[in-house]
Amino acid sequence: MTGRMIEFQSAPGWLPRKRRVYAIGDIHGCARQLRDLHRQIRADLTARPGSIPLLVHLGDYIDRGPDSSGVLELLAGKMPAPTINLRGNHEIAMAEALTGDAAAATDWLVAGGEATLQSWGADPKAPETWSAQIPASHRTVLARLDPYHEEGGYAFAHAGIRPGIALRAQSEHDLTTIRQPFLSSEADHGHIVVHGHTPKFAPEIRDNRIGIDTAAVFGGPLTCLVLEEDRLGFLYA
Repeated sequence: MTGRMIEFQSAPGWLPRKRRVYAIGDIHGCARQLRDLHRQIRADLTARPGSIPLLVHLGDYIDRGPDSSGVLELLAGKMPAPTINLRGNHEIAMAEALTGDAAAATDWLVAGGEATLQSWGADPKAPETWSAQIPASHRTVLARLDPYHEEGGYAFAHAGIRPGIALRAQSEHDLTTIRQPFLSSEADHGHIVVHGHTPKFAPEIRDNRIGIDTAAVFGGPLTCLVLEEDRLGFLYA
């Protein structure tokens, strides 16, 4: 899919007047689709001016897909709007692998790290060389990832939150890896949680959360959630 006009519907949360948030789910090396979504965001901002925009990438920029290096290069460049990049579990796995821990390196390769290394021209069989192959601009992107973001009535986290715990008290492990009991919870979390991590082939809108990992690396679209005041819509690539 190459994009379409935004069709808005009622949202479970709210943003202040004139605030517009674009949130993009798990990218996993799908640089072509990310480039397309950024193009669509620029076009939307041109067609519908007057908003105060923010772009949130939800993490998992790397691994499995064909061009992790290209994704990080895009994130290191000029964005369509002021941008916040969140940390995903795959970025954590890579960071642990680069410490020299053999078990962590093996775990990362199994999780899709081999594709990331190959996108940098690194040899997956020579872990002692991996760090030297990462461009400085990519290191900067990875060093500046945030654990979560709050905006109006929404909270943005890679995987979700643990029910019953305040957002600022959430552990990094839960923010980046949780599925249950978060996915089945009907609790009021204090925010509508916008998350990725659990792939579906279409966005999932619940009363207390919105899931936007639409399995781009497995053949689904890469999805951008568009939030404005009390409504939401989607862009796809």
